[in-house]
Amino acid sequence: QVQLVESGGGLVQAGGSLRLSCAASGRTFSTYDVSWYRQASGKEREFVALLRRGIGMTTYADSVKGRFTGSRDNAKNTVYLQMNSLKPEDTAIYYCRAASNGGVAYWGQGTQVTVSS
Repeated sequence: QVQLVESGGGLVQAGGSLRLSCAASGRTFSTYDVSWYRQASGKEREFVALLRRGIGMTTYADSVKGRFTGSRDNAKNTVYLQMNSLKPEDTAIYYCRAASNGGVAYWGQGTQVTVSS
């Protein structure tokens, strides 16, 4: 069983930065693929970044590539999303998702990011 808690969201001006954290409990995080998603008001949830377990590969949505960086601290059972050069269109609730190779997935409750012009 895995529980995920996101934190680090807030209100920032365009061009600013935030670092989101996703802390896991219940199992060793290093055994899971972890991804970030976001959902803007009135929009469907969309993929942001994927941090694959073990192989050190991270992929990003085109909309955030070059601005966002995902990382893992397996010792702390925490993943991060460093968000730079934020734009108003980045405003959304950001969620982390942990998925095992067995197909079981766990979602956090999300953290709100609001970017003002």
